[in-house]
Amino acid sequence: MDSTILLEFQWPYLRSFLPNDEELERTARETGALIRRRGVPSASALLRLALAYGFCGLTLRQVAAWAQVAKVAEVSNVALLKRLRSASDWLGLLLGVKLAERAPPPPKQSGRRLRLVDATVVSKPGSKGTDWRVHLGFNLVNQRIDHIELTDASGGESLTRFPAKPGEIVVGDCGYAHRKGLLSVVKAGADFIVRINWQNLPLETLTGERFDLLEFLRCLPDAEAGDYEVNMAPSSRLKLPASPARLVAVRKSESAAEAARTRVLRERAKKSRTVDPRTLEAAGYVFVLTSLPPQELSAANVLELYRFRWQVELAFKRLKSLLFLDDLPARDPPLARSFLYAKLLAALLLEDFTDRFLAFSPWGYRLARTSALIVEDPKSPT
Repeated sequence: MDSTILLEFQWPYLRSFLPNDEELERTARETGALIRRRGVPSASALLRLALAYGFCGLTLRQVAAWAQVAKVAEVSNVALLKRLRSASDWLGLLLGVKLAERAPPPPKQSGRRLRLVDATVVSKPGSKGTDWRVHLGFNLVNQRIDHIELTDASGGESLTRFPAKPGEIVVGDCGYAHRKGLLSVVKAGADFIVRINWQNLPLETLTGERFDLLEFLRCLPDAEAGDYEVNMAPSSRLKLPASPARLVAVRKSESAAEAARTRVLRERAKKSRTVDPRTLEAAGYVFVLTSLPPQELSAANVLELYRFRWQVELAFKRLKSLLFLDDLPARDPPLARSFLYAKLLAALLLEDFTDRFLAFSPWGYRLARTSALIVEDPKSPT
């Protein structure tokens, strides 16, 4: 379906997933997005313009022409540019409102909520580096985005960006293996499973001695997961105490290990860097750190849960392939921010749109997705 058809003929239906007109007008006025009308009759019309630019992929000139034909607004492309540059805070606020609706219910004794986190890079036209970073939280049980944060290039990956809830299990890749973020998850009453590198997170034995990770890996049996109770080393600089954790690892098959070493060598060659032999040795294993105790989840099941992390990567692939998240046309930072917020808001609206459509079934509700390892009531609010 042409995305502009949704904005032109399905707009009243899409609007039903957003705050009412009074709330839109109030927030647009308070954030400075719509102080003077001048061709834009309402906050709802301004939102349609922003979605036409961010979601439909139209240029500013095309949006202005479409708005006039569809009788949405009477603005030039220059006036539209100014409008959208001033609307980024408002669009971010609306995005936050949609995410707040997806806040999880209080934890239940019957199961744990599995939450996947990741980030992706968006570059402005002509740039080959990192200009923006989208941080995303993904609820695996109901397959929905539950957290979005947009930062510039200085906004690194950290679990502190994702407010953890008691009972959750947060899963992330090695970019999130930082003591401050991991401790923030534990303090919130949640648990984590993160992949680590052999050198990026200092570990100690329970008696305070340095833990030799590679020596532990060498002792692993073939095709069998092993684990070891360790401490994340304290940091006087960060004022962080030692914290107990559990290292879980498995040896890769020879073919998988060789493929991993080849990737490492190829990546280092592109950057003209030499490869540490320990990096090549570590490439022959998969190892993660978790706060989950062995009596709650075995080493093999911890690794099985980590395998689900690819689902958040698929979510980013959908955003990029279907909504063209990485096709950023704006170089101006305020305009780029509005574009990305509008794109992400459209992603949440489409999820609501799809869920409502799938709810038209003989039994009157959408069947919940579940995992053999994660149990959650399918009738619980999402």
